[in-house]
Amino acid sequence: MPGQVGTSVTGTPHIAAAPGDFAPLVLMPGDPRRARRIAETFLHGARQVTDVRGILGYTGSHQGVPMSVLASGMGIPSVTIYATELFRHYGVRRIVRVGTAGAIPASVAVRDVVVASAAHTDSSLSRVLVDGVTLSLAPSYGLLRAAADAAEREFSGGEAVHVGPVLSSDHFYLDRPALFDALERRGTLAVEMEAAGLYAVACAEGGEALAVLTVSDHLRTGDALTAEERETDFDRTLRIAATALLTDD
Repeated sequence: MPGQVGTSVTGTPHIAAAPGDFAPLVLMPGDPRRARRIAETFLHGARQVTDVRGILGYTGSHQGVPMSVLASGMGIPSVTIYATELFRHYGVRRIVRVGTAGAIPASVAVRDVVVASAAHTDSSLSRVLVDGVTLSLAPSYGLLRAAADAAEREFSGGEAVHVGPVLSSDHFYLDRPALFDALERRGTLAVEMEAAGLYAVACAEGGEALAVLTVSDHLRTGDALTAEERETDFDRTLRIAATALLTDD
């Protein structure tokens, strides 16, 4: 990750918050509007702490514990910038991505939740962090276990929550049916664009990370949520993510 800029009273190159403005626990959606909605409906007493380039961040509390939310933008390059600055300059310990994904197998349906136990990627990211090695990009086991436990405990009434690997792709309009067939045979549940970047940064910076994803569309059937539904239909994802953030090590 290039750059060694420190945090000042005016923030980092991409975040306007001052030192101490972010809580150690951060929810990270991709969309700034989703970040604002989380702040308004899920956090208590949230105040805006950054809006550089329209990327909104807020800090409040959840269940009496300080918690922040910051949008990541779209794609691995964007999420790596914001996650690096949070871990390196703001004392953040845990980040859970709360985003959307496209389902691959028939066993995963639109509106299901996927907890990403690993993140395959077609990005070069996994090959540039350590010379000569392709890193396995995985979440913090503690966060993964806490999310899986929360899903089993809170959503045992038929709502589908899946735990398994995802593909973090650099290509949104990826039209490669043979690739999806190969990924499905190897247990991959969904495609998204940020989890691998977040996992790589957490590994490099000594933080903890996880991705909890709402299935917004299905690559096989063409089923999809509307744009409005993508903004509002993520309550289960948020509750699982926040439970994982709050779980003691």
